Amino acid sequence: MKKSLMAISSLFLLGGTATAQNVEFQEYKLDNGMHVILHQDKSAPVVITSVMYHVGSKDETPNRTGFAHFFEHLLFEGTKNIARGEWFKIVTANGGVNNANTSDDRTYYYEVFPSNNLELGLWMESERLMHPVINKIGVDTQNEVVKEEKRLRVDNQPYGNLLAEVKKNMFVKHPYRWATIGSMEHLDAATLKEFQDFNAKYYVPNNAVLVVAGDFEFANATKWVQQYFGGIKRGADIKRETFVEEPISQTLKATYQDSNIQIPMMVASYRTPSMKTREARVLDLISTYLSDGKSSKLYKKVVDDKKMALQIGAFNYSQEDHGLYILYGLPLGKNTMTDLLKEVDEEIVKLQTELISEKDFQKLQNKYENQFVDNNATIEGVASNLATYYMLYGDVNLINTEADIYRSITREEIKDVANKYLNANQRLILDYIPSKDKAQN
Repeated sequence: MKKSLMAISSLFLLGGTATAQNVEFQEYKLDNGMHVILHQDKSAPVVITSVMYHVGSKDETPNRTGFAHFFEHLLFEGTKNIARGEWFKIVTANGGVNNANTSDDRTYYYEVFPSNNLELGLWMESERLMHPVINKIGVDTQNEVVKEEKRLRVDNQPYGNLLAEVKKNMFVKHPYRWATIGSMEHLDAATLKEFQDFNAKYYVPNNAVLVVAGDFEFANATKWVQQYFGGIKRGADIKRETFVEEPISQTLKATYQDSNIQIPMMVASYRTPSMKTREARVLDLISTYLSDGKSSKLYKKVVDDKKMALQIGAFNYSQEDHGLYILYGLPLGKNTMTDLLKEVDEEIVKLQTELISEKDFQKLQNKYENQFVDNNATIEGVASNLATYYMLYGDVNLINTEADIYRSITREEIKDVANKYLNANQRLILDYIPSKDKAQN
């Protein structure tokens, strides 16, 4: 699940208010601690089996970063009963597709099959959990795969290191300070036993949620879930350390040179609260108000009217423990990063001192109604949301009720949150500039 930087601030659909259908589900726990969520939808003859593990890059140590993302690749290598290289062949031969993704907070695996292959999907995910083969050939192979991914998606991608540089400068103690993809040097230095120990610690049923969604019968699903997952041994309880970051009380400044760009990027970032908070959702509305679409405040002012920037944007990067609110812009012509920041700050001050108009507020509400519908428009989206709301928010029914939270946010709250979090003395100013040999003439 990869999104380019320039797409992050355009996640929300335009249009009128839509009506969402309630997502019905059943949930229960196996004796080994694995949480199970079942969502039946017979509108199409497909079924998804997915497992989310509560392990991400924040669960790594500073000298062994990249393990969580590495396992996203490694656990397709094969199992005791699935030969190396056969995983994808089995999936495609049975009319399915599969994928996985990793964040700082969790790792997610899924298969989508024709509905008559539910048992196959459950068996495969149970094999991944119970019988993974973690050996030198698999580690060495995936090490090269991850290195190539980093080269393509980070090292050789224009502005590819933006988020990593922001995180590095905004977190001092918390593991959010390193990139999800981690360090290739750390992966090279790791022993086979370290990979095996990581698997044994985090890939246990009591650290996972299994979601079955789509066209299936409950009796079959519960029978097969018990058959394939019920006998897996519970792992040791995972003790996670709490990291407390000191508040930012004066402007932080940093510079990063990117050899892949010719145009500098203005970046201002603020540390924000957990994705679980109401304030994080208010910040979502603020980012939409400022930069979502060509009619948004920043785009209309800076790109269309004043023609000062090629692009301008704001997005709320929400995570389980902390978030980041990031503003960015690409100056046009003789305009500088300082010029863009001045324009951005003017709009933030307006948010802090004035209530947004009723018209703009209703526009925000309409966009979020449409986004709520779109998020649950596919069976894959529903499955991912069910897993996420359980694992990271602790409330599966947010899939139905989170829209009510957004609806209840007031214009006054938007003003208050802007005053609390978006102040000049609480931010990082990152000059993201071309390498000297790439600088624009």
